[in-house]
Amino acid sequence: MPGAPLLEARKLNVEFATREGVVRAVSEVDLDLALGEALAIVGESGSGKSQMLLSMLGLTAGNARVTGSARFKGEELLGASEARLNQIRGSGIGFVFQDPMTSLNPYLSIGSQLTEPLRIHKGADRAAAAVQAIEMLKAVHITEPERRMRQYPHQLSGGMRQRVAIAMALICRPEILIADEPTTALDVTVQAQVLSLLREIRERFGTAVVLVTHDLGVIAELADRVNVMYAGKIVERGSVEDIFYHCRHPYTEALQRSVPQLTELRPVRLAAIAGYPPNPMRLPPGCSFSPRCPYRLDICDQSVPPLESVSPNHAKACFYEGPLGITVEMSA
Repeated sequence: MPGAPLLEARKLNVEFATREGVVRAVSEVDLDLALGEALAIVGESGSGKSQMLLSMLGLTAGNARVTGSARFKGEELLGASEARLNQIRGSGIGFVFQDPMTSLNPYLSIGSQLTEPLRIHKGADRAAAAVQAIEMLKAVHITEPERRMRQYPHQLSGGMRQRVAIAMALICRPEILIADEPTTALDVTVQAQVLSLLREIRERFGTAVVLVTHDLGVIAELADRVNVMYAGKIVERGSVEDIFYHCRHPYTEALQRSVPQLTELRPVRLAAIAGYPPNPMRLPPGCSFSPRCPYRLDICDQSVPPLESVSPNHAKACFYEGPLGITVEMSA
């Protein structure tokens, strides 16, 4: 169907059964990703960002219960066979995990790990797979790719391991690349290189990118649209310009205040978000952000605000209609 999302979720819920009770990790989430688009999912640790995407790909733990709908190119993923999910994960959707040292197999050479998906999903022979693997290492700007093919993960720097992880996710030329906190453990120089690489990959291959992060500064470099998550729900969504210049949810504002600001005019004090995220086993009856919100209204403690449009492509889940007091400069 023309115009249909490449990846979509509708009323997606993820719960985990534990000895202490049921953990509600993701609640009633809707998500859309268009062909070639860069979509950012932003929020604090534990907000449900990663679990939302892992659940769509059938990568949750055994005690998870996933309901709702998740579709790739119109095909339902929830309830699909493991064999079919393996096909989609290998050739349709690539996933770059948060820590490349744990996602790469320490006992296998870089070459073995890069060529295996090509042999499994594309039927390439050993020689052809090696040629393609070397070309992909070149595409992610790894020097001496022939030598790197013979090396093991522990012999590479953190930035180079991240590039290898990206190369592995792209080796079968998927239509979607999901990058889960791809710059978290890297120094600022390497972070900038990885973000530049993701932007280049998107432009060169037409790959749609989902960027999972807690850092608003990162999304300005890459994203077209942003979904802000808190306590398992999307509380605001819009374009990068909407989120940076016209944010309408107090949590988005609080995230912006927590980003260090550099200015020649005056120092800007770094503001922490007051309080703590709610316990996902005992979410408050109203808005989950209400106990931490400086704009809290009486209704916020009683009712869950729906995600409603404030402009054609901008929505918020908040009862407060007044102005928020922040403007954040975007990176060039």
